[in-house]
Amino acid sequence: MAEAFWAVIASIVILLFGWITPQQALQAAGEGVDVCLFLAGMMLLAELARQAGVFDWLPGLALRAARQSRLRLFTLIYVTGTLVTILLSNDATAVVLTPAVLTAVRKARTDVMPCLFLCAFIANAASFVLPVSNPANLVVYGSALPPLLHWLRTVALPSLVSILATCAALYWTQRRSLQGTFPGLPEEMPLTPDGRRAAWSMVLAGCVLLVTSALGRDLGFPTFLAAIAAPGFQWRRARSIVLSVSWSVIPLVLGLFILVAALNLQGASQALAGVLAIFAGYHRATALLAASGGVGLLSNLMNNLPAGLLTSTALATAPQFREAVLIGIDLGPNLSVTGSLATLLWLVALRRAEIEVSPWTFVRTGIVVVTPALLPATLALLL
Repeated sequence: MAEAFWAVIASIVILLFGWITPQQALQAAGEGVDVCLFLAGMMLLAELARQAGVFDWLPGLALRAARQSRLRLFTLIYVTGTLVTILLSNDATAVVLTPAVLTAVRKARTDVMPCLFLCAFIANAASFVLPVSNPANLVVYGSALPPLLHWLRTVALPSLVSILATCAALYWTQRRSLQGTFPGLPEEMPLTPDGRRAAWSMVLAGCVLLVTSALGRDLGFPTFLAAIAAPGFQWRRARSIVLSVSWSVIPLVLGLFILVAALNLQGASQALAGVLAIFAGYHRATALLAASGGVGLLSNLMNNLPAGLLTSTALATAPQFREAVLIGIDLGPNLSVTGSLATLLWLVALRRAEIEVSPWTFVRTGIVVVTPALLPATLALLL
């Protein structure tokens, strides 16, 4: 991934110019280890499921259940993408589900773009249902990650609003392509014994993560351990699974942690804290919208992982904005292809399939999708 190359180069440059010391850089990278372990575990689980055919089987089920209705197919894949995002993270939706959906939709001989856009937008829209649904959640909360029940009480309604509003807005942008029926219908593909073991491995890993989250523990190591200890993780295929994972994500994340540490040394977090202090003087609804919208725009300018790192420090003096910032960090990146790591991975998956989506095309759709989702999801925090 080219983004990983530039993140590493930028980290080296700031070290050479003395904007951060080697000791500070190592400390910053160390703070990113939990996120990296979480990503590694999720990518291993996702790749295990892909090689075992789980992500070919799921879209195939959606195709047959759609009974050749384009709208029904869109809805069923949206539900599938939502569940994958919630339980396996938004990166799994981008990396594994996107190619599977593309294959299934091509077999159906219908327009591929509505369902591909679906994979991109639901990867972010459903990514704050659980702490495990997005690595950025771990970044925003850090050591202050709340127990699962408290998390659900706080963000369950905003998450539901986000998922439903994104679906409605995305349907509106693609409504002409979703009319009528599609001609193709693939043959039934039963889940193999390997696939069943992989599916149960994901269920068991999800249970481990839910328990860990409920206890308020760090999620990185349990996620990684759940992946390599999964019953479906067949060691005879371990080499193939490991080599198929996009490990360039790890240096990208570590590089971003170092870059943000350098920005913090220059006073970036203090500046953001000052902005949040200004927002605190507004009416509560206005303040929450300003926080989520502002952080959402910042995420599109610099990616939501570094934006989350910057705001996590600033939130120490303004904790009342934490949930609004979470919505901006997770949902706001639906505006552009650079907004989140998941969207960048989605773009890479499309390029491998020789499908080009220009940044402007994505932005035109993103503007229509983000606004009607971000505003009510943020206001739902008031209820």
